[in-house]
Amino acid sequence: MVLATIALALCAGADFVAAESGYAVVPTEIIYPGETVSAHQLEEVPITNPNLAGGFAGSIPEVVGMISKRTLLPGRTIPVSGLREPFAVKRGSNLRLTFTIGSMTISAAGSPLQDASIGDVIKVRNLDSGVIVSGTVMADGTVQVMAK
Repeated sequence: MVLATIALALCAGADFVAAESGYAVVPTEIIYPGETVSAHQLEEVPITNPNLAGGFAGSIPEVVGMISKRTLLPGRTIPVSGLREPFAVKRGSNLRLTFTIGSMTISAAGSPLQDASIGDVIKVRNLDSGVIVSGTVMADGTVQVMAK
């Protein structure tokens, strides 16, 4: 009786994992580190292995436009940790620095000293004074300078 109950629970658990997982995204060709992932390189496949470890991409829109941090092989699941957002600012480009205190905002031209994504804290050279300041990359491509 107890053995039958355990067997039933294990079978139900396996069905739950398989039903919950659904699909996984796999590349159809090799995707190299630093490459932007596009839809034609991907396909969704049903998950048939109930023991497959989690942390993989489950839908194509979740992956398209991301940058690969490692080599992704055809037919293998794509770990979400193996992808990153594209950089919002590129090293050496020109951007706008802003500094706000209360209702006063000061802006200047700057050049980032490193590539960065939205929300990253980076060092930026003020092009007018040559001073290097730290700031947060904003969604509009500007850098919000921090007070010292």
